[in-house]
Amino acid sequence: MVVDYLIARAKEASTWRGIVLIATACGAVLSPEQQDAIVTVGLLVVGLIGAAISDTKSVE
Repeated sequence: MVVDYLIARAKEASTWRGIVLIATACGAVLSPEQQDAIVTVGLLVVGLIGAAISDTKSVE
């Protein structure tokens, strides 16, 4: 039951955006140049996830 729940959450774009944004925020203790690079890559990944994964559930 827990595994089914985790698999269902892993299929949602919002879960992946949240993971990427949390990972991006963890770069706050780095140099300004590294922070800029992490934020840029994080935003790129979030954008790709948003474009690739549908937020609506399909009816089967």
